[in-house]
Amino acid sequence: MPVEQLLPEFCRSGTVLRIIILAQALAILLALVPGVTTEFWSRLGLISLFVHWVTLPLLALLCLFQRYWRQFSPPALAWFFLLLLLLISLVVGTFAHQFLQSAGWPGAGDYHSFLLQVLLMSLLVGVIGIQLGILYVQQRLRLDAQARAELDALQARIRPHFLFNSLNTAAELTHSQPDQAEQALLDLASLFRAALHSDTAVTLEEDLLLARRYLALEQLRLQHRLQLEWRVPAQLPLLTIPCLTLQPLLENAVRHGIETRSEPGLIRLELTVGSGAVSLLIENPRGDVRPHSGGNGIALSNIRRRLELMYGDRARLVAVMSPDSYGLKLTLPLPKDSADARADR
Repeated sequence: MPVEQLLPEFCRSGTVLRIIILAQALAILLALVPGVTTEFWSRLGLISLFVHWVTLPLLALLCLFQRYWRQFSPPALAWFFLLLLLLISLVVGTFAHQFLQSAGWPGAGDYHSFLLQVLLMSLLVGVIGIQLGILYVQQRLRLDAQARAELDALQARIRPHFLFNSLNTAAELTHSQPDQAEQALLDLASLFRAALHSDTAVTLEEDLLLARRYLALEQLRLQHRLQLEWRVPAQLPLLTIPCLTLQPLLENAVRHGIETRSEPGLIRLELTVGSGAVSLLIENPRGDVRPHSGGNGIALSNIRRRLELMYGDRARLVAVMSPDSYGLKLTLPLPKDSADARADR
């Protein structure tokens, strides 16, 4: 996986809050060291100030220059993080020693010994942080392998069902409407070519095209029972998503919202481009049986897992239900360059 997909987003409020909480926990731990005669609360306040003076500039620099350091290799990133932490600790430690000496704090001591202790503590904290980062990356890689295995199992289950229906439809059209039969086979070939490379990323426009091909095949099979409303802007942002993200969502809508109904039903796909995110809603009528049960839950869980591996918690897939319809709303973050360009307009 690329480095930018493995590391957390240091500009996100959730990541910043977690790191600040960990920093405060470290300050409390240092303040609880036994054998220190200094009054606890004043010691805790001074240590907390020092720890956060180091943590906040570090987070600010990691956020500000993330587009540059994400191009490095993982070992280079570890050294970069460690050297940056030591440099900030050196600067903050110098100012802290001057402040403590002017305030008459008895624990300030000699400048060089004070600074050596600060750098040693920062070095230990940095090494622990790198080890935690390695564990985090290993967990992400395990999740990726698990998601790939689930995807393979999912494709092996839905492929024969869809393949046989599409081939039967094309065979029925061979004599009466040969042009449509040829187009159906071309659409089917495009979908299964994409299924062979489902572990790759495609643009949103390409995945929408695959979704159109799938719906065209299903419309040939279901005829007037399947009605479509497609609301997509003419110009789409350059956004990448896992290949065949939308097709399983539309297949769920067809299977549980159209096939189970005795009367025609409408599937509505609406895409909205906001200032910082793209929102896509797929809505279908409720069928005559319980909607979206069985293997469908596995499909949605798999899609959520694939989106999580690519975008972390910035992408969401949620259900939007009403008494007579069922919808799935997919929210994807826009790349920073695209979001800035839209904001400038």
